[in-house]
Amino acid sequence: MGTQTHDGGGATGAAPRTAARRTGRPARALERLRTGTDPTAAAARRAVRVTLAACTGFYVFLYVLDGPVSATYALFSAVSLAALSRIPGTGRQRAAVMLKLLPVACVLVTVGTYLAVRTWTAVAGTLVIGFCLAFVAAAGPRPAGASPGLQLLYILPCFPPYAPDTLGDRLTGTVVGLALTVLAEAFVLPDARPPSYAERVAAAARSAARCAAALREPPYGLPADVTRQAVAAGEAVRPSRVPEAERPAGPSLRERALAHTGLAARTLLARLRALPAPGPGIPPDPAGLALLGSVAAADRETAVVLAGDPATATATAEAGTAARALHTARERAALLQPATPVDRRRHAALVEIADAALVLGQVADLSVRGRAAAPDTAEGRFWYARVHPLRLWWIRLAGHAEPRSVHFQNAVRISLALAVARTVAGLDTLPHGFWAMLAVLSLTRTTAVQTRATVRQALTGTFVGALAAGVVLALAAGAALPCAVLLPPLMLIAFCVGPVRGVGWMQAMFTLVVSLVFAQLSVATWQLAEVRFLDVLIGSVIGMLCGLLAWPKGAHDELGRSVARLLRGAAAQVAATTRAVTAGTGTPPAACDDAEVRHALLLAETAYAQFQGEAQHPAGPGPDWHSALMAGHHVLWGARRVLDTAAEPEPAPDRSAGSRVRSYGAWVADGFVMAAARFDVPKGRRRSGPGETRADTAEDAQPGGPDPSDATRDAPPLFYTATAWLDSLTADLARMAAAHAVEDRPRRQP
Repeated sequence: MGTQTHDGGGATGAAPRTAARRTGRPARALERLRTGTDPTAAAARRAVRVTLAACTGFYVFLYVLDGPVSATYALFSAVSLAALSRIPGTGRQRAAVMLKLLPVACVLVTVGTYLAVRTWTAVAGTLVIGFCLAFVAAAGPRPAGASPGLQLLYILPCFPPYAPDTLGDRLTGTVVGLALTVLAEAFVLPDARPPSYAERVAAAARSAARCAAALREPPYGLPADVTRQAVAAGEAVRPSRVPEAERPAGPSLRERALAHTGLAARTLLARLRALPAPGPGIPPDPAGLALLGSVAAADRETAVVLAGDPATATATAEAGTAARALHTARERAALLQPATPVDRRRHAALVEIADAALVLGQVADLSVRGRAAAPDTAEGRFWYARVHPLRLWWIRLAGHAEPRSVHFQNAVRISLALAVARTVAGLDTLPHGFWAMLAVLSLTRTTAVQTRATVRQALTGTFVGALAAGVVLALAAGAALPCAVLLPPLMLIAFCVGPVRGVGWMQAMFTLVVSLVFAQLSVATWQLAEVRFLDVLIGSVIGMLCGLLAWPKGAHDELGRSVARLLRGAAAQVAATTRAVTAGTGTPPAACDDAEVRHALLLAETAYAQFQGEAQHPAGPGPDWHSALMAGHHVLWGARRVLDTAAEPEPAPDRSAGSRVRSYGAWVADGFVMAAARFDVPKGRRRSGPGETRADTAEDAQPGGPDPSDATRDAPPLFYTATAWLDSLTADLARMAAAHAVEDRPRRQP
């Protein structure tokens, strides 16, 4: 009996456990859908939103209100901005962007409707509007992400029939579809928001405060754990490590200031880690320790400004007690002259740290309070503080309006491909010709290699999807009910599986979806799937041809050219700055204007951002592009700081010290010129021979400037300020040369 009771109890207990596991699986799946951060969960949430918005508008207009035109535009407006577009961020962030784009969508539908009167007007509109919508990607990741969806909203109405009398229905469907999409993005399965860029910089400011506090305590160096935290905090604000939605990349004042905070925080952390130790057996200067205390207090105040709630942040920024105390301490420290050259070099580094902390506080204030916190525009590093917002937009777009900009190249490539596809569709009266343009829009990549690989997968997926769609349409035999029942689950699967499994799966499922949609709008046979495959084939061929003819290598070549241009401009900037400060004048000559360096840095950073997303560069060591970009920032930052110091009322360097600074500046400038040649010259044609300098190898790219112990005892602080700047640039040259040495090593082996 005992055994039977035990067995029966075990069986009875196993059943609830099995049932619990079965009921627990849907619960876990639902929890993963709601809170998961992996790509599958994120794609599933977006699929639920776009399916809900698109199908709701489509079914209500088609089956309740008997409006096929409005139903078509309601569905495709939802699909365009929620699925085809890649607007970064959480659902609510995307909803805010879509709400702002609603008037633009209505204008595009209206223009497309009226330009459909003739093929040539539609083609001209495609060329111009396609270029403008693609080029606006220069304004940041959100406009770039919305661009494909906006292109579709123009493409859809610019095909026959020319029916301006249906414009009201088209706009109604567009507005309702986008409104449903905004509501779905904002309230259905909300996403968890990652830390904002301001919060990341706040963490970096707190790390800088810990570093400054640690440097005030014996043995007056950074402990290993504090150093690790500082390195991690600096890496966390690097733009490539930040999600696109949180990355400050726009042209507005606040976004420029927020991006400036990241640069200032990284510079401050680097200077704190590189602070020279006091001389052996010599106690640190009390004034220097007090300055570090002021830096720590100001950094903590900056962290509150960036990470606190808006009211607290504004109140703290307006008070700025610690920042004013640091400014006073920095001004007093600048007047001091320690006794020994070693102490003077440390003192100059401390003043540089204070300056970086002050800049961080100022740009944090700008990012929070905007124009109300704008400082004196005479300081070049805050040139954008009092510029009109429209002027800031113009500066950003005009800076990319040249053939060397990857944004300009991308806009030309996609607009030409769309115009060619619209011409072919119009001249050959291609059925459902907008599918060909949609294929161009969704399959064309920035490099010919990527486009070819994408097209191969897309055609395979489209062929499989067309076969499946042909079978479904043949079985439906013209009945709309089976198509209406199958559309929502298939759309859900398409937008969930496609982003995760790749373009082949996406094209296969999307072919099924559009076939079911058009089968409900009019009687369709299996031949509709055949037309879909033909349109995708035509669009793919056009996209590949335009990709081959228009900058087929994407950002690779432009990145090398832009970085080389940046480094050559940096060389001229270094040479001109050192000449200016050793001449005893704080006003730089015309050759010292940093506009060229800033423009080259803009183009290089844009090319680098695109290059990171292109699967064309081989695995393994490569050029240290990021070090080159940071060197450009260091040249701009340091040159302004050195020139500001030279403008202060103090004696210019004596003849001996001035000669050392000029020779060191010429040495560093020569290193930048040779580094530019390495980035610019194609592989296999690298310069070598007598023209190389000491900076051409990693081993020789060590500080080549004057030893501070060689300076005269009367050398003023400007000598040490300039030397510290040139030392940091020499370290940048060493990093770039080391990366090139690693890159070239396999090719040097026999």
